[in-house]
Amino acid sequence: MSHWSERVSPPWLRESLLLMRVDRPIGTWLLMWPALWGLVAAEQGHPSWHLLLIFALGSFVMRSAGCVANDITDRDIDPLVTRTQNRPLAAGRISLVAAKRLLLGLLTIALFLGLLLPVMAIQLSFAGAVLAMTYPFAKRFIPIPQFHLGVAFGWGVPIAWAAAKDSVPLEAWLLFSAALLWTVGFDTIYAMMDRNDDLKIGVQSTALFFGQYDIAATAMMYIMSIGLLAVTGFRIHMNIPFYFMLIATLGHAFWQIYSIRHRDPVALLHAFLSNKWFGAMVFLGFLLGG
Repeated sequence: MSHWSERVSPPWLRESLLLMRVDRPIGTWLLMWPALWGLVAAEQGHPSWHLLLIFALGSFVMRSAGCVANDITDRDIDPLVTRTQNRPLAAGRISLVAAKRLLLGLLTIALFLGLLLPVMAIQLSFAGAVLAMTYPFAKRFIPIPQFHLGVAFGWGVPIAWAAAKDSVPLEAWLLFSAALLWTVGFDTIYAMMDRNDDLKIGVQSTALFFGQYDIAATAMMYIMSIGLLAVTGFRIHMNIPFYFMLIATLGHAFWQIYSIRHRDPVALLHAFLSNKWFGAMVFLGFLLGG
């Protein structure tokens, strides 16, 4: 249990925060960046600050809701996996009823934030919520569930573009595709850490699907993602700083692939976590290149 959580009282609040993975903010960053890409690209580097705040808060709430939904769905599987057996629901420190109430509360907050957006963005937000809530089931039935996750994470792009411009042009879908492929790449790295456990419990992943070609496939996902980012930038007339940041992002992607070449668990975790900087560099590129 993390140091800060030991000081949180009462216990139900501590366990609720842990169930939401507040102690592990990487998921919020990874969900937030595509939405912020969409905002800053749609507004040519000059995004609305109130929309940035709404999408940042919305990313935190929806990521938290997704974690709770995932643990509710996996409550019978998580106790069998070393990495997840100490989670609040799996360890019995919070009840299923309390977890469901927490999920309902988070979705209510997300709905309130969504209602602050234009109609088209609201409509797209409902589709995004469905994608997020159905992901925990995807890994049971789909051999490449990371693509489902990629759609769910990347969906922030069209929502954000619709919020900024009340339209979703081709450029928004190109950027969505870039976010989707980036997500498949970094979550394949994450899945590589869980390969043995996934085999044991029968959960599917791209790490299993790609097999010995998992690193090559991850590299391809990153390269295609950065290529689509370049095409998007060209179509919306980004300036030179954008392309400099893309070159830096490509260098970062190459570092990730090199660092995981031996599939060492510590290196895999560091590479996965470093994707918050991948997202930040793309965001900064759109911001400076507008």
